Amino acid sequence: MCGIVGYVGEKKATPILLNALKMLEYRGYDSAGIAVFNGEDIVVRKVKGALECLEQHIAKEVIEGSLGIGHTRWATHGEPSDINAHPQTNVSGTIAIVHNGIIENYAKLKAWLQEQGVVFRSQTDTEVVAHLINYFYEQDKDILSAVLNALHRLEGSYALGVISKDYPDRIIAARKESPLIIGLGEGENFLASDVPAVLEHTRKVLYLDQKQVAVLYNDHVDLYDDQGAKVIKEPSHVDWDISSAKKDGYAHFMLKEIHEQPRALRDTLRSKIVRENNQPADINFEELKMTPEDWKNAKRIVITACGTAYHAGVVARYAFERFARIPVVVDVASEFRYMNPILSEGDIFIIISQSGETADTLAAMRLAKSKGVRVIAITNCVGSTASREADDVIYTMAGPEIAVASTKAYTTQLMCLYLLALKSGFCRGTLETDRYRKLISELESIPEKIEELLKDQSDIQKFVDRNFNKSKVFFIGRLFDSATSLESALKLKEVSYMHSEAFAAGELKHGPIALMDDTSLVVAIATVPELYEKIASNIIEVKSRNATTLVITQADESVFKKDTADAIIRIPDTDSSFGPLISVIPSQLFAYYCSVHRGINPDKPRNLAKSVTVE
Repeated sequence: MCGIVGYVGEKKATPILLNALKMLEYRGYDSAGIAVFNGEDIVVRKVKGALECLEQHIAKEVIEGSLGIGHTRWATHGEPSDINAHPQTNVSGTIAIVHNGIIENYAKLKAWLQEQGVVFRSQTDTEVVAHLINYFYEQDKDILSAVLNALHRLEGSYALGVISKDYPDRIIAARKESPLIIGLGEGENFLASDVPAVLEHTRKVLYLDQKQVAVLYNDHVDLYDDQGAKVIKEPSHVDWDISSAKKDGYAHFMLKEIHEQPRALRDTLRSKIVRENNQPADINFEELKMTPEDWKNAKRIVITACGTAYHAGVVARYAFERFARIPVVVDVASEFRYMNPILSEGDIFIIISQSGETADTLAAMRLAKSKGVRVIAITNCVGSTASREADDVIYTMAGPEIAVASTKAYTTQLMCLYLLALKSGFCRGTLETDRYRKLISELESIPEKIEELLKDQSDIQKFVDRNFNKSKVFFIGRLFDSATSLESALKLKEVSYMHSEAFAAGELKHGPIALMDDTSLVVAIATVPELYEKIASNIIEVKSRNATTLVITQADESVFKKDTADAIIRIPDTDSSFGPLISVIPSQLFAYYCSVHRGINPDKPRNLAKSVTVE
């Protein structure tokens, strides 16, 4: 959520800030603004709405200056409006800040500042920070000292960019829980919430750690801890290409990223599967410090995540229990942290987060670590908080995912979890060698099968043409397919705003069938052969209530026929355990095309953000 950018150098700041903000639009926002020092004053321009509204607002104005900050806001305190948009300033306008996160004690601080005579203009928690910095700055006229003093009084999460009229050569940045990176250029430096904002200018990046503060000048960057002591940190190099953050001829990022899944899955497999001296394939998580004995002695696996990543965890439960015969608990991270969970020696705690910055997931991880439990993080982002704080980290190799609704991040999370489940089963002796090798080979065939599926989307497009206006959509399945149904329903509601929900197909008669009528669409996912007949019975039950039905299956025509379902999408055959890697693809396409038919931008669904860094 929210996008922060900053620039200090010798070039004109305004176009750089605007272009950088465009690269962060995927994070979600409802207003945008910039603050640029023009040599005399800090010029602030901000408006409610899209970035193009801001561009139109300043189109006839020349804002000179080579130092500035910018922001796209996702409202938390105060409705979307010009006044509540960032940047926020102190009363005199000599200090401007942008902020991502939530200041939990803002009300107390605001009341105290009002007692000091401060007059507030916005409803935001961010304005409190601007006035608090100004309060301390008035005491000793040192902007870094003022920022540090203010940070010591803030409770909650923040990524901050601060500029001062009295210090026109620098930007001060700070982070706690919310992500923030520094881009290191030649004669210029950058501040951003995420890497895509700076890739056009540099590949050298500093990932700020918890409670670190950075001071950016045009020729260098100084790092400090929250007590003001200097910190030395080596920069990281970003390997992925800037073209990954562009549409490359696709109508939307979501469609591009759906099509990138074969490549992303191959990259993920390539990094985890080894063949040495003509030996059969083996799985090697060289980044993990776990030994075969660790897996043998493991008593239980606990998985926690949010949203799409949680659904990957639900699939993983079936995989670990089937292949490794180890009990698995899967919890939503936002619930886990408050449920006084039972964690024991011998538990392996797995967190899943595309960004590695999901606030609830990080809180769950820290709780587990405080109990002495080993934590494995699965994430797509090198240098993220999750990757730095976990005991072990597995990278999904998805590459940058720009669309808010996750597609390739999800399937690469699944691939990592499947590989981990197979490896643990092999180490625990619950998977015989021949079966282990055969399953690895089957996983290696998945990218090619998805490529084949993506070659012809006409059937799903034709079905969407007739059904994109259904008022109720239900996804059903059994075992692994039940888990895929959860993700399929989420994807549809995220990008098309159609009411959708998912449940295990066997639960149909326990309530949901009461909702079935001619305004309903039921999507049945069927990749488990031994349960085909039961799914077919479920389809007949809803069709008899006049619901429209779609079946996504790898079964041949003798099982599901046109008189059983209104439409059938056939997917390439694979081991039923790995069905979720392929069956989710038609669901992603269905959600995408429904969104387009309904006139919605699937890349930026309303009210949603790519990285949820607050509760």
